[in-house]
Amino acid sequence: MAQPKQLICSSCGFKNATPLPNNRCVSCGAKVEDQKRSLSREEELERRYQQDGFSLMWFGISLIITSVLTAALILGLPMVVSAVDLEGSAGMMMAVPVWFIAGVLVGLISPGKTFIEPVVAAFLVAMPTAFLLFGSQTVKTMPSFMYVLMSALGVLFSLIGAYIGERIQMGPPPKAVD
Repeated sequence: MAQPKQLICSSCGFKNATPLPNNRCVSCGAKVEDQKRSLSREEELERRYQQDGFSLMWFGISLIITSVLTAALILGLPMVVSAVDLEGSAGMMMAVPVWFIAGVLVGLISPGKTFIEPVVAAFLVAMPTAFLLFGSQTVKTMPSFMYVLMSALGVLFSLIGAYIGERIQMGPPPKAVD
């Protein structure tokens, strides 16, 4: 009896038996293609950090994680600790690191390469957060355009966090063969 064909994952090196579910690696979840031409070692190293596509499931998970962490900090913490007042600029300055942490978490737990999903989720959470914090401030400490800039900074930090989480998950880069 013939043995099933094996495809080697270019991300983690796992030997997958065909047919693959959804053309994804069983070990890490990265997209595995039946490559007609073999990639050079240099092309494989360059492709290692590229995202394959947009996953709606991981976007949903990113949205939930980012929303829950933001709501817990901005709305929940002042309810629990009465001395904490996170309205206006203080809330925005606390939301940016939360979005970074959310990006790191999604990067750590998601299979494959998911950089874009946490960024889109942070963007969708940043808009209502900025409106809420701008509208709830009793003392105008920051002009409205600064809320937009702080939101953009938070989205950028979410991207950096997702990249760091993916790098931690994938481990050190393989050494180049001379």
